[in-house]
Amino acid sequence: MTKFLLSVHVLAAILAVGSVTVAASMFPRYALRALGGAGESEGEGAGEPSSDRAAGIAALLHRVCRAYAVAGVAVPVFGIATAVQLGVLTDAWLIASLILTTIAAGLLALVILPRQEALLDRAADPSDRADGARRATARLAMLTGIFNVLWATVTVLMIVRPGSTTGA
Repeated sequence: MTKFLLSVHVLAAILAVGSVTVAASMFPRYALRALGGAGESEGEGAGEPSSDRAAGIAALLHRVCRAYAVAGVAVPVFGIATAVQLGVLTDAWLIASLILTTIAAGLLALVILPRQEALLDRAADPSDRADGARRATARLAMLTGIFNVLWATVTVLMIVRPGSTTGA
């Protein structure tokens, strides 16, 4: 049973969290382009999509983030079930991982996804496109980077398991 739970946990992490990290990381670039914040030298002549196409790509990336964020709930669920089976639920590395996972999930649900939506709404309103587009997308990119670092840290903790007696 432990191997099954661990397998589902790892697969969910790869598929769900991996998809969110990639899509969320790509979103600011396309949102900026959709908002008209990219300079002429970065325009369509340099292989960039039109602002309408960029808005469509940004909307798709946002939908990917939302859908895989919901699927990502399986990661801690199966992780906790695996920890119970292994008897490591009270180990410091696991508690730290759960805290970081909670922070990352909160950051995604409460900050990143709403800011993505706000940028998509701005892109849909021609009168509200360019004002502060670069700053808003830069902040979103920074927050997404923090989200990604949190997940990278959790991944390292899952592999290294400092202080674990189960071996690493």
